[in-house]
Amino acid sequence: MTDTPARLLRLLSLLQTPREWPGSELADRLGVSMRTVRRDVDRLRELGYPVEATMGALGGYRLVAGTAMPPLLLEDDEAVAIAVGLRSAHAVGGVEEAAVRALAKLEQVLPSRLRRRVANLHAATVPIAQDGPVVDPEVLTTISGAIANRERLRFAYRANSSDEKRHTEPHRLVSAGRRWYLLAFDLRRDDWRIFRVDRMAEPFPTGARATPRELPADAVTYFTRRMYSSAPVYEADLTLHTAASNVPDGVGEVTPVGDTSCRLRMGADTLDWLALRVIQLGCDFEVHSPPELVARCHELGRRLSDA
Repeated sequence: MTDTPARLLRLLSLLQTPREWPGSELADRLGVSMRTVRRDVDRLRELGYPVEATMGALGGYRLVAGTAMPPLLLEDDEAVAIAVGLRSAHAVGGVEEAAVRALAKLEQVLPSRLRRRVANLHAATVPIAQDGPVVDPEVLTTISGAIANRERLRFAYRANSSDEKRHTEPHRLVSAGRRWYLLAFDLRRDDWRIFRVDRMAEPFPTGARATPRELPADAVTYFTRRMYSSAPVYEADLTLHTAASNVPDGVGEVTPVGDTSCRLRMGADTLDWLALRVIQLGCDFEVHSPPELVARCHELGRRLSDA
């Protein structure tokens, strides 16, 4: 690569990857000598980019934080990913306008080929308006700061139509759909709890150090188990007028009754899912329990008849 400005931009792009680059690898990537790499690094330093060098067999170059943010040099897929992410910024209140401004700046400098890709993706996507809680970005940054600094966190929490003061040791923030949750150890209840961030108010770190604790499982597994365990679960008992061999695997527990019928036990957190799943089996059936499922099947049948 003989074009010095283009080579400097390419070198800067490589250094913006969060890793340490051996000089020999940079030379191979740029198609130049080690001496040219050292000279280009010096040019970047003269332009104000804080490039740090370490010596030794495992040494190399890396870009460290400076007093100003250098211009980002993005690969094609990285630029498209950021543009898509900015268009989707809606779950955190107060960032929509900033996201629109950032997207306008990004699209202004995108090459025409990438601008077309982003525009085509936007035109081909139909967003579905979803009502959901809006989270204050300052609340998220306060919580994340307390987690990073291992500080205890106090906040008011709105639950069951009342505000409660909570004293916690925050562990992780969890983003699930359009909701944000805080996974924390509640000091008053001496147990792990999951808090909806949109129900939190006036969080502030106390300065007291949080006690190192371990979850019973990793954060994702623990959160998923707790959320599903708190959801209502309906256990259905049915007779299907079809052979057990005709029931797909994974539907539930199937017990043959005869050549042309079987007993099915299955569970779900919604009655609608249970009813529709049984209907999709394509056979006649009888519901023995729960009574709520019997009522829901009658209601669905009435709607279908009216239609």
